[in-house]
Amino acid sequence: MGTARQEFDIVIAGGGLAGLSAAAAFGARGMHVLCVDPAPPVIAGEAAGADWRTTAILQPGQDLLSEAGLWTRLAPHASALKVMRIVDAGGREIVPRLSRDFDSADLGEAPFAWNLPNWLIRRELAARLDELATVDFRPGTGLADLATRETEVLARLGDGSSVAARMAIGADGRNSRVREALGLGARRIRYNQKALAFAVRHSVPHGNVSTEIHRSGGPFTLVPLPDRDGSPCSAVVWMESNAEAERLAALPPESFDAEATARSCGLFGPLELVTERSLWPMMAMMADRFCGQRTALMAEAAHVVPPIGAQGLNMSLADLGLLLELFGTDPETLGDAALLARYDRTRRPEVAARVFGVDLLNRMSMMEPQPLRDLRKAGLGLIYGISPVRRIMMKAGLGARGK
Repeated sequence: MGTARQEFDIVIAGGGLAGLSAAAAFGARGMHVLCVDPAPPVIAGEAAGADWRTTAILQPGQDLLSEAGLWTRLAPHASALKVMRIVDAGGREIVPRLSRDFDSADLGEAPFAWNLPNWLIRRELAARLDELATVDFRPGTGLADLATRETEVLARLGDGSSVAARMAIGADGRNSRVREALGLGARRIRYNQKALAFAVRHSVPHGNVSTEIHRSGGPFTLVPLPDRDGSPCSAVVWMESNAEAERLAALPPESFDAEATARSCGLFGPLELVTERSLWPMMAMMADRFCGQRTALMAEAAHVVPPIGAQGLNMSLADLGLLLELFGTDPETLGDAALLARYDRTRRPEVAARVFGVDLLNRMSMMEPQPLRDLRKAGLGLIYGISPVRRIMMKAGLGARGK
């Protein structure tokens, strides 16, 4: 006799930060959720393959994670970001020419964001799913195929089993199997650029200030982390051309420390590498549609942007926030064609605007010719100098959706 087919309200492909967040959020609302991913999550910082990139969770994302019962787990490990400082060092010497602070106090009492290592977020998400009786998380089992019907979706899993659900969510990355199964294309922008991600300790306290230093090749961004062994510590994302990024990644630690300190303009004193260095190719991508029959795409299955302005996971949480808003707590609404069309119609233009904005900022940060660097410096000064414009830019950066 065959094994009885399992049935769920939602099947989520993808056990990254976005997929796990979606499982927790819908599970907290009483939905029966299956979340699958071919790779077990690495949930220890010292383990091989640990993701030492960090995510700055912006205010709207923090509200969503609170509702899902996640924020109480994350808050003790988070570093508050109260000021975003942009430094232009695009002159002929690597020294700051212009520095401007965007202070969260201009918008209210709360910080802009809270920064955490990705491996730690994943650990707490997995622990939260263990608490939710309505969520079945199967790490090590991927999605093999997805078929949609008018009344349900059928998912064939990597272990040979099959499940049915009212709705599927594709959160399975830029090479999404769900997007492929729906027959949806995607537009891509490829950059001759990679990002180095690592953490450093330094002698000058960061003061809960996130600092983004522009010269050429891409931004050099330091984001506060909790102290390590009594010393201030920051996560760094250093974007450079492919060849330069690969050269830097191959340097011995002492030589790398010296180059990183120089690129930071010495603002934090000598930088000392305290983690492995990881390399990530830079691209932007947006799916042609964010939905199909009984299926929604979110996160990197729907859109990818370079790591500028803390937009990555926060854009994914905005996707999730709209899905939660549309589908509420009634399982009967899951997969409704009109609601999925509304998700695509609402979310895709918002994402398109952010992809365009981040692409523009990245191209500006990569500028090599001196006249263009001078133009970038002038533009930063203009934006900061007009108070209403500064506040509008800060609110846009937070990614809050209008109701």
